[in-house]
Amino acid sequence: MKNKYFFILLIMMIPLIGCQPAKQYLGDPEMPYPPDRKPVIGDILHLPTGIYVDQQVMLEQTSHTQVVFVGETHDNPASHRLQEDILRALQEQNPGKITLAMEMFTPSQQPVLDLWIGGKLSEKEFLQRVDWYQNWRMNFAFYRPLLSYCREHKIPILALNADNSLKQKVARTPLAELSDEEQQQLPEMNHSDPYQEAMVQAIFSDHKMGQSMLDGFQRVQTLWDETMAQNLANYLNNNGKDRQILVIAGGNHVRYGFGIPRRLFHRIPVSYLLVGSTELDIPEDKQDRLMDVIKPNYPMPPYHFLTFTEYEDLPNPGVKLGIMLDKTEGGLLIKGIVPGSIAEQQDLREGDILTQIDNQPLDQPFDLIYELQQKNSGEKAELSLQRNNESLTKTIHFSQP
Repeated sequence: MKNKYFFILLIMMIPLIGCQPAKQYLGDPEMPYPPDRKPVIGDILHLPTGIYVDQQVMLEQTSHTQVVFVGETHDNPASHRLQEDILRALQEQNPGKITLAMEMFTPSQQPVLDLWIGGKLSEKEFLQRVDWYQNWRMNFAFYRPLLSYCREHKIPILALNADNSLKQKVARTPLAELSDEEQQQLPEMNHSDPYQEAMVQAIFSDHKMGQSMLDGFQRVQTLWDETMAQNLANYLNNNGKDRQILVIAGGNHVRYGFGIPRRLFHRIPVSYLLVGSTELDIPEDKQDRLMDVIKPNYPMPPYHFLTFTEYEDLPNPGVKLGIMLDKTEGGLLIKGIVPGSIAEQQDLREGDILTQIDNQPLDQPFDLIYELQQKNSGEKAELSLQRNNESLTKTIHFSQP
């Protein structure tokens, strides 16, 4: 009889369980403790507690953590200053035990990074050998202070990212269709993370594309994160767990922890901290850099510490001539000139062959790009060229904006 009543009670409870409303969060999971005021530029917010802190508090936390992830805005100098501040603090706290790990390089470039840290290459030689302007395509001035600091203090730089050829192949080809050789290059891949999938879908929600392209980007995003996590794990396993690593990567690889951090912890459970930044002041001329994305709601804070910045201009971005070039015998052939450019204003012409800038020979486009990036607006350069078999020297003035 007792079992009979228990069975009846259980049957009565089933509809009640099935009709329970969806779980509601008590607060905002991404900011469980809202701060007592709106942030201003220069603030640092500890998101799990909603408490504003000064930089020293944040740096003290980083000094006790084995892996510090900093999600960057690639083209904001304020984001890179944050990285530099953290790197300096780590080096001062634990000299000789710090490694900088960077998304911007691949393992095939590791020997060049080692030569750079060893003082064996000039900046120009370094950039040329890593093919910086083709592989990363950002102005090196954003990263120069960070890499120069590593060189001065002999801080190893670890290349993290997957090689471009493999990324391109994975973007176009389902993993099951890759060759055996290509399959062997892949790290362990977990494709079932719901938060990463939601992020990819949000990024492409405004783009008209087929499912195959969306799937391709999802595969590449997973490849990026898993490769960087695997390279970090290998480094920690091979170099001992007494090293601290500062990881710099784009925000989407770090934010919320489901990209590189969780995948690293799956391989080797180390303590880690997430640090990021957000721009409060975005000038009109930078509004087009923002993606029109309706962000998914995530059940966790995006970072442990969030810094608030403005979207800044690079102080010395170099100058541009406004020409299209091709390598030719004896120099660089001007194939086209941008209307309204410095080149047009100062009478450079299609068909001119540039041979020198400030007495530096021009053998390939990189030579000119590098020299122009060392110039500031308001400065000038001496440009030697051949025009219709005539040798000319022109003084090019890079006018103030």
